Amino acid sequence: MRVGLIATDPEHPVLAATAELLAREHEVQHLHPAAGLVPGSPVDVCLLKAHAPQGLALARELEERGVPVINSAAATELCQDRMRMAELARAAGLPFADTCAVGGLDQLLDPVYPFVVKSRHSRRHDLVARVDDAARLRELAARWPGEAVVTQPFLDGTGWDQKLWVVDGQVFAARRRSELAPTDGGTARAGEWEPPADRAALALRVGEVFGLDVYGVDLLDGPAEPVIVDVNAFPGIRGQAGAPEALAALALRVAADGGR
Repeated sequence: MRVGLIATDPEHPVLAATAELLAREHEVQHLHPAAGLVPGSPVDVCLLKAHAPQGLALARELEERGVPVINSAAATELCQDRMRMAELARAAGLPFADTCAVGGLDQLLDPVYPFVVKSRHSRRHDLVARVDDAARLRELAARWPGEAVVTQPFLDGTGWDQKLWVVDGQVFAARRRSELAPTDGGTARAGEWEPPADRAALALRVGEVFGLDVYGVDLLDGPAEPVIVDVNAFPGIRGQAGAPEALAALALRVAADGGR
């Protein structure tokens, strides 16, 4: 099999480990988003790790040639728009955080503090911040002029993010200290975490709704039930034993099935 990797950094830990496993018996090609395709040399399947426009364009070109891409360009692009993500999730009955689109922080009227503000379009080093008062809001508006954002209520939970990653139906999980939590809160230890069955089932349902095979789900404890605050197509999945093996097996299975 010939497996393509669309990525700006092929040495990313999970990609490098997956490529090493595949290369034992198969051909692995790194497809840099800026390089484009070499005519006449398609791959049998491709893993899409790059989410920027060039990566998505390359993935679409492969799809037009009949190459199955994991995740599809359309599903990946949808997850880059946090408003579209929230609308799809809530329409499907998923417990997604209340999300409102704002043209810019300077257009936000009568906010209820505290709240969380995020760049509408997800990307590396985007805006994700807690806003406790008008002074903080003015500071962020000055630092991010013209940035299209979404807002979500701040959930005063345990201070720990519940990270669930799914690869072809296999759930991995960890607990990490929230970057939006106070530095002195929380007593639980970060690291490996066994999610309750309802949270694992919720993560699997997200994949069905969004059409994703490799993705991450960020959960927080809400007043009555867990709340989804973000969905990420093909996240890093760092430090999760078994994730590279699951990725390699998924790529080979999809290639053998011809994308079915």
